[in-house]
Amino acid sequence: MKKLILPVLLTLCATEITAAQNVTDSTDTKPRNLIDKVMAYFNESNKKPVGRNMDFSLIGGPYYSSESKFGLGLVAAGIYSTAPEDTLTSPSNLSIFAKATTAPNLEGGVEGEHIWPRNRYRLNYEVSFSSINTYYWGAGYAMQSNNANKSKYRYLASHAEAHFAVRVGSNLYIGPMATFDYINASHLQNPELWDGEPLRNFNWGIGASLRFDTRDNLTAPNRGVYVRWDQSFDFHWMGNKYPFKVNELTASWYGRLWKGAVLATQAHWRITWGDTPWSLLSTIGGSSSMRGYYEGRYRDKGEADITVELRQKIWRRNGIVVWAGMASLFPGLGDINFHQLLPNFGIGYRWEFKKNMNVRVDYGIGKHESGIFFNINEAF
Repeated sequence: MKKLILPVLLTLCATEITAAQNVTDSTDTKPRNLIDKVMAYFNESNKKPVGRNMDFSLIGGPYYSSESKFGLGLVAAGIYSTAPEDTLTSPSNLSIFAKATTAPNLEGGVEGEHIWPRNRYRLNYEVSFSSINTYYWGAGYAMQSNNANKSKYRYLASHAEAHFAVRVGSNLYIGPMATFDYINASHLQNPELWDGEPLRNFNWGIGASLRFDTRDNLTAPNRGVYVRWDQSFDFHWMGNKYPFKVNELTASWYGRLWKGAVLATQAHWRITWGDTPWSLLSTIGGSSSMRGYYEGRYRDKGEADITVELRQKIWRRNGIVVWAGMASLFPGLGDINFHQLLPNFGIGYRWEFKKNMNVRVDYGIGKHESGIFFNINEAF
């Protein structure tokens, strides 16, 4: 639900928080005004070596969305290393976003990956909060594809998840995972669309995660393979009123084609079993999956999608991407309908904000809808 229509300024401010902050040249004694300092910072922001102290930066600005009206969005990026002297240890990363609009909508969150020396352990984490006016189309493809069913409601959600992994092979990791979700829907425009579903859900989950990772870096890969399989359980004995299970598989491949060009491919699958609440069904859309679709419009117990993206550097720190994808949602394994496939196409702009960390603006086109998205790091 990070759909941005008409961003009007992407770089309102740039702030660096490090142990040794210095954007001026030691040989330049001329005083600089604010604009000079900001320009100097951007010129040097992707040249600093990754050290033990976090190199933390902020970028953002106002935007306009037809759903959320005028707002201010901020995205921060941090990068650091637990063993900067060891070139085999992957850099750790941290991203933070915050958004407020006149709708009024409020969203915020933090996510990142902490890598221990020699890549022995990994911790992935994500925490987010949303209080927004959004839309619901009902359950099932027939309801969701009908624009007349678009119904406004207030959505309050908190989400947290953590994955801890131990390296058991040269590129293989395995470990436990935990999830938490709280969702509350209110001020329903058309309550009948929920068909008696509970409007408030509170769920805890535990499970296991398996990963195979040969990527050259985690935030803007140029080559390698990444496979992630998660199996989680929201058991009744954990206090969940609606117990269910989730199986999710992501497989990505990255390869160089010619100078400055990377081909990235991702296949994704998520399916649930049991009494899955409407708010925790599999969905498409948003800034990372099937960009161009309104996040949460299409939802069902099962979802599968594939995206192929060409990433091309065009000049210095500037680049463009084009992609094509396809998705399907279904209530069960035997219910995939090839007449209900959802196509996706798009184009985007990339600017290397920090080394291997891109600011991105994407314009995605879906079936009877489209959207512009502003975020940091690649979509996958």
